[in-house]
Amino acid sequence: MKLKGENIIGFKSSAKGTKTIQAFIPAKNEYFPDRFTQATTEELDTAIALANKAFPEYNALSYEMRAQFLDAIADEIVALGDVLVERCAAESGLAVGRIIGERGRTCGQLKMFAELLRTGWWVDARIDKAKPDRQPIAKSDIRRMLIPIGPVAVFGASNFPLAFSTAGGDTASALAAGCPVIVKAHSSHLGTNEMISSAIIKAAQKTGMPEGVFSSVYLSHEEVIKLVQNPVIKAVGFTGSREVGMRLFNAAVSRPDPIPIYAEMSSVNPVILLEGALLDNGQKIAKELTASIALGAGQFCTNPGLVLMVENETGKKFLEDFAIQMSATIPATMLNKNIFKAYIDGVKYLQDAPEVALLGKASTEAMDEKLEAQPIVHTIRAADFLSNKLFSTETFGPASLVVLCKDNAELGEVLHSFEGQLTATVHATIADELAMKSLISIITQKVGRIIFGGYPTGVEVCHSMQHGGPFPATTDSRSTSVGTASIYRFVRPIAYQDFPDHLLPDPLKNDNPLKLFRLVDGNWTSEKI
Repeated sequence: MKLKGENIIGFKSSAKGTKTIQAFIPAKNEYFPDRFTQATTEELDTAIALANKAFPEYNALSYEMRAQFLDAIADEIVALGDVLVERCAAESGLAVGRIIGERGRTCGQLKMFAELLRTGWWVDARIDKAKPDRQPIAKSDIRRMLIPIGPVAVFGASNFPLAFSTAGGDTASALAAGCPVIVKAHSSHLGTNEMISSAIIKAAQKTGMPEGVFSSVYLSHEEVIKLVQNPVIKAVGFTGSREVGMRLFNAAVSRPDPIPIYAEMSSVNPVILLEGALLDNGQKIAKELTASIALGAGQFCTNPGLVLMVENETGKKFLEDFAIQMSATIPATMLNKNIFKAYIDGVKYLQDAPEVALLGKASTEAMDEKLEAQPIVHTIRAADFLSNKLFSTETFGPASLVVLCKDNAELGEVLHSFEGQLTATVHATIADELAMKSLISIITQKVGRIIFGGYPTGVEVCHSMQHGGPFPATTDSRSTSVGTASIYRFVRPIAYQDFPDHLLPDPLKNDNPLKLFRLVDGNWTSEKI
């Protein structure tokens, strides 16, 4: 597939600007020859105007038509074949096998939302029938459901060039909700974005979607703020750094009409290892925890960046095993120059801190010219950890810091000190239950997902998944960016009072033409009224 390097504005390609950017090959530390043209203000305004025009038409389409659109996007992505996989792997530095798996996840998400649309239960239809004879005041007929909020801006993530990017979870859930999407392409995978964007446009045209239901633009920092602050945009989905996430958040909430921004930003995902678990499975935990830290060069939002344990003889034996496992890891190429530099700086800060000691690292030296990160683990005593907030900040990459506590009470102090996290993990046995219960009561106030006996890397895409947490893990702890519940970010409730039945939307009509499960007078039923 020959790349044009142009913005996709509705159903047309456009390159009116004079500034261009290039895609990068991290494993070779060089740029692709092709260039991508940044959108002008005029092009951005056109994309926004098309999204605004498309919204009422797209919103009026049946859920089945939206579902067919999502299914078609998945089919078109698969149809891109090996050329997508090869370009995506080259741009991200990720292995071909990882990209193939991520493509499957991306298409699976799209089809999952298509099925959600066909079931319809997500609209949360609630009906309280009129009681005109009620005394002393008659009761009105009131019917409530969820409707789309309007055009959405989506910012792709560097670490998931498919599943959290152009056609990823944010885009899939927004389109499912009935919201047109404008994607700001991530600079780390420009060619991948163009290929996926072309697949979405093909799917839109094949299924009869209105022009403007999707656009993709390459933007400067200044134009990014204009996108977020444009009054047509009604919500923002973002995955990335805390610095950029907060810049977008401040832009969104300082508008005359503030809008929600669902930003996933920073998490160290503590792993708590209690003594009983280390006695029973210390070697196994050391091996599996090492694999979780090193997976994908540690470039997961759920990477276990902190390990908490009590410093005793059992713990010392575990640390010996842990160090041996870390020495067997292999350096891996990181996603881009900025991420690589931030990782090197983060590791250097720990190495230069007198309170921190090296536990173990990959025995193979990393190659800077390939932007390789060397997996590494350090230790620090809890009192020193608590004295400096910088020790609890995220080092994005295959690094982890073991916090050694005097006892479980001090371990609880460390947990209390944490900011919000996406996940926390507990390894424990029956012998640890007394300590575990008190620790879990702390953890539940700090995270969005608690894992028992496992590892935080690996986020299942399913109805019950929660991928979000208290600030700064996300800007809204009530939301998730993974699973079907992510659709609720892009809808809002509306109630119809005393409306004639023929003027009601299908989910609220007496005949229940969509055969939905609805809450009618306090009882869940799919029966007609």
